Amino acid sequence: MNVKYEKIPLKLKGSVFTTLVLYLNSNKKNIIDYFLRQEIKKSPEFFKNAPIIINLSLFPKNSNWREIYKLIISHGLIIIGFVECNDSYLKNLIKKLGFPIFSNTKSLLNKEKKNKKIVHKSIFFKNTIHSGQTIYAKKSDLIVTNNVNEGAELIADGNIHVYGKLRGRALAGAHGDHTRKIFCTNLYAELLSISGEYCLIDSIPKNILNKSAQVSFKNGIVCIKKL
Repeated sequence: MNVKYEKIPLKLKGSVFTTLVLYLNSNKKNIIDYFLRQEIKKSPEFFKNAPIIINLSLFPKNSNWREIYKLIISHGLIIIGFVECNDSYLKNLIKKLGFPIFSNTKSLLNKEKKNKKIVHKSIFFKNTIHSGQTIYAKKSDLIVTNNVNEGAELIADGNIHVYGKLRGRALAGAHGDHTRKIFCTNLYAELLSISGEYCLIDSIPKNILNKSAQVSFKNGIVCIKKL
């Protein structure tokens, strides 16, 4: 019997999303609580119900994970998985709680970079990038000749150029290249990131807001300066 579908009921597609990674290097609840409060205070709306992945590479063994887990979610963060868990007991506990443990993507990316040279080209967008849209320029620079609205997201393996107002999120060097940069003619971004290192709008110097700017990565931090 032949069955004809007018519409495909399901579809699987690859996509790119921004996910914050919390590096949990301490098991002291007061330190974790203070750090999270300070970060969330910078941009409450950005962190509200934000999905996060927790890196446990430096997390002390024999820690009271259940108490720390309760503390993290009490701040309104949503844990979606873990990476680099080397403690077998903790690994089993995480699996019992129903969370996935992802592969170490950083090491995979470094291996990919050694084995494969990334050739950058340019992808152009001339229309406004609206809230909820995510534009990903794979192995390319991304050039937008219009505005990027709040809630929109630009991701590029190469550099990002915005010849308009940048109000959403911009993430350059998405595959781990710290040499990539972000350029825009009017900076008011919710989040700026170079190779995974990020800063929020509250960290942008006030004398640079609404001005032409260049964003780069130097000495372990995201640097922003006027053009």
